[in-house]
Amino acid sequence: MQATAHLQVDNERVIVTEWRFAPGAQTGHHVHGHDYVVVPLTSGTLRLVEPDGTRDAVLQAGVSYARMAGVAHNVINANDYEFRFIEIEIK
Repeated sequence: MQATAHLQVDNERVIVTEWRFAPGAQTGHHVHGHDYVVVPLTSGTLRLVEPDGTRDAVLQAGVSYARMAGVAHNVINANDYEFRFIEIEIK
């Protein structure tokens, strides 16, 4: 099952997307082309399948984190409830 992306803003400076993951939903493997910030709207665990292996990330609603362009992964909702976050990409 695929996670769903809801584009909120796409202008000359940023792309803002709300991601919604049903239980077990995933993004599919992708590589980030921009630096980005994630703002979790839900607390829970996301499973990250990365080139070096798989790890679980425990996220708290409202506690943001940032990553650099070039990150390659598949993101999977490891919870038994919907997980949501806002992704802000810096152009």
